[in-house]
Amino acid sequence: MQHKVGEVCQSIPHLAPSTPCEYVDRIFKQNPALQGVAVTEGDFPVALIMRVRFYQKIGTLYGYTLYMQRPVKLIMDSTPLVVDYECPITEVSRLAMARDEEKLYDDVVVTSGNRLYGAVSVRDLLLHFAEIQVETASYMNPLTGLPGNVSINEWLKKSLSLEQFSVLYFDLDYFKAYNDTYGFKEGDRLLQWTAEIISGGMVPAGGLVGHIGGDDFIVVMDHHHYSESCRTVLRAFDETINSFYSESHLTKQSVLAENRLGKYEEIPLVSLSVAVITNRFRQFGSIEEISTEAARLKKRCKNIKGSCLIEESMTPGVCAQPT
Repeated sequence: MQHKVGEVCQSIPHLAPSTPCEYVDRIFKQNPALQGVAVTEGDFPVALIMRVRFYQKIGTLYGYTLYMQRPVKLIMDSTPLVVDYECPITEVSRLAMARDEEKLYDDVVVTSGNRLYGAVSVRDLLLHFAEIQVETASYMNPLTGLPGNVSINEWLKKSLSLEQFSVLYFDLDYFKAYNDTYGFKEGDRLLQWTAEIISGGMVPAGGLVGHIGGDDFIVVMDHHHYSESCRTVLRAFDETINSFYSESHLTKQSVLAENRLGKYEEIPLVSLSVAVITNRFRQFGSIEEISTEAARLKKRCKNIKGSCLIEESMTPGVCAQPT
């Protein structure tokens, strides 16, 4: 999938501002599918001549006599949209659609190393933009809009080669009981709210936030400075989780729901636990090793009441809770 505008542009003819308009007329007639010609000075594009506006000028009552023997600088557009090869297609699409209506369908000129590289039509630009949107959607969790397992696996693979990395697994404890009690709609709302809290706390710290699925989230960082941001997330969660419960459940601090054995019992309110794996004390050779360590730490989290943080350096039975 091509994401840089330079990868989808086509080469176009270019000429100097002093070139006579009759030469442009010849180029367009010899290339019926060509929609634009660039005007350059020292190999850098300074203007654009679009077929439609060229013939609008030439086709007037005196246009042919007035312009045909004169330089193109009299009719060229001196303010075309010019972007660099590396510019993302999504950004170029936004810039192209923000232009004045009369220029809305003009080609976008592309440069590389301060030289003309080519141009891309709005049609091709929007076609590739649509493909990117489809591809992006396939990588995102449909409920939260966060990157899903494809992106997460890529992050984890890259982490293995970093000098420092931290992987934080966020898990909603007792979420099933909440979902069973309040219904899927409210359960989805709780997941979306949790995703916002985690993103709001971890993205500013340089974390890549993903949604593994269900009530499991992940944050991948290229450093070990996660503690303060993580505790901020846990505090924010604990301060607002009560708004998802009725007064009666808040009073009891539990809900009556089926446990994993199919029997009804009073189950605690939802809490948020975090298992943290880093390469501070050991090296990991594969994603599977990280997942195995995460499963071990998450199991310890399940045995602790309330929201908590467990790191691989902590001794068993000790956890850090938001303060």
